Amino acid sequence: MRVFITGGTGLIGSAVVAELLSAGHSVTALARSEASAEKAAAAGADVVRGGLTDLDVLRSGAEQADGVVHLAFSNDFSSPEALARSVAEEGAALDALGDALVGTDRPLVTVSGTPRTEGRASTEEDPLSTDGPVGGRSLSVQRALDLASRGVRSSAIRLPRTVHNEGDGGFAGLLTQIARRTGVAGYPGDGTQRWPAVHALDAAVLFRLALEKGPAKSAWHAVADEGDAVGDIAAVIGRRLGVPAESVPEENFGPIGPIFATDQPSSSAHTRAALGWQPTHPSLLEDLEKIQP
Repeated sequence: MRVFITGGTGLIGSAVVAELLSAGHSVTALARSEASAEKAAAAGADVVRGGLTDLDVLRSGAEQADGVVHLAFSNDFSSPEALARSVAEEGAALDALGDALVGTDRPLVTVSGTPRTEGRASTEEDPLSTDGPVGGRSLSVQRALDLASRGVRSSAIRLPRTVHNEGDGGFAGLLTQIARRTGVAGYPGDGTQRWPAVHALDAAVLFRLALEKGPAKSAWHAVADEGDAVGDIAAVIGRRLGVPAESVPEENFGPIGPIFATDQPSSSAHTRAALGWQPTHPSLLEDLEKIQP
């Protein structure tokens, strides 16, 4: 299968590209910068230069592919306005990719976060929230899934708040960055709120499975760890960096502070049973032991 991928040089995307190539697929990666283009080419992918705002480039890439994986997001959490721009930019890009595949029955695999449910772990049947600072991403994903009625085999991989590799990545990675900058491994609230997690190499396998055989309008949970307490995550980060781990005001985390403070465990039981996906790589707490001071 010829696969067009956005975000193919990030922590998750690099793992997906490697997984697809090892399974015999060919990959064309969108690359905004020269450094990204060189990284994608070194991994064995063909390269198309452009960014998420280059909608004609996205349409052309999708039209020439047998399947599309969308992962790119600007990840600008510096302000509510910046985050809103990132969400809008991604929505327009995903619309362009989907429109290019209408009537082809080709796969479009996109990404969202696992939803939050009160008092239990969320499942693949639970709807995505359209509220909050990133609620617009859920609306974009839903539009992509609705393309199933127009001849697109669209599916969504719901990623947990931390996708990690070698001790880096996701919300836990953000906590590590903040701890390095401030000298405190901080967390909001009492630290009992739980975050699900998955190793990037395990998530990559799920992207491949969804691309190859995921039915139209399906949602899958890339969850290996159902929920690690944020206090436990911060404790490992603090110990590895030699700084204290303690509760700090939610406002310290900017526009994603409310998300950081939320209890959001998630299950992948259906995904494992339906697609035969089985995570095999280190858990988050194990992987965080690789953080270097």
